[in-house]
Amino acid sequence: MRVCGWLFVGRGGGGGSVGRLLALGVRVLGPDHPNTLATRHNLAYWRGQAGDATGAATAYEQLLTDQLRVLGPDHPNTLATRHNLAALRDDPEPG
Repeated sequence: MRVCGWLFVGRGGGGGSVGRLLALGVRVLGPDHPNTLATRHNLAYWRGQAGDATGAATAYEQLLTDQLRVLGPDHPNTLATRHNLAALRDDPEPG
């Protein structure tokens, strides 16, 4: 799993394939577009899988704030972010 995380996140925690896709999504679609938010969710997930629990938690917290504002508290993607953040806080080691 760490190899997959490295491919997505990159060695520095944000420069892999998903990090580049996120930059493109923000530029083309805007920061509040649902696809941009979904990409941020994927980046946070893979950051955690790569072993950066602190970075993943921070990314999820920032994402959750935006999802609550844009999508609302009951949207499935908002709920998934809440779930993943809670799981990460309960067990910061990827499994």
